[in-house]
Amino acid sequence: MSDREQQRWGQPGAGWDAPYPGPPPRKRRKWPWVLLVVVLLLAGGCVAVFSAFVNEVSKTVRVTYEVTGNAKDVAIAYSTWQGGDELTSQESSRTLPWRKVLEDEGFLKGGSLVVTLGPEGGTATCSVTVDDEAPKKATASGPFATASCTGF
Repeated sequence: MSDREQQRWGQPGAGWDAPYPGPPPRKRRKWPWVLLVVVLLLAGGCVAVFSAFVNEVSKTVRVTYEVTGNAKDVAIAYSTWQGGDELTSQESSRTLPWRKVLEDEGFLKGGSLVVTLGPEGGTATCSVTVDDEAPKKATASGPFATASCTGF
């Protein structure tokens, strides 16, 4: 080998006997793993929401409607959701106290309780309790006054 080739290629035997290290190791891509984790978390969240929805649809609650007071002639109207339908009932010329307990099942819950006093007036308080929650209450006083319990 000429001097010029030795300068270019180095000394024979200097590093020439070392085994070929091969290509550098490939870097592993992280994005497929990140995508997998995101998909799994999203799927788990969907399962949790669906499970909560199914439990809410089949849940049964007890709704207690009550009207108390000293009014002698009251009209009572109440509505509730049962089996996906809103049912409305009315009772007139009632004396107090009055109470009705219903079982509601299904996704839609709630309803209303409206009490209207007669011409003699007096006082009436409506109260609606769902299971063991705090009751919704309203009071009416005087002739033809109205108390309305909603939002339960």
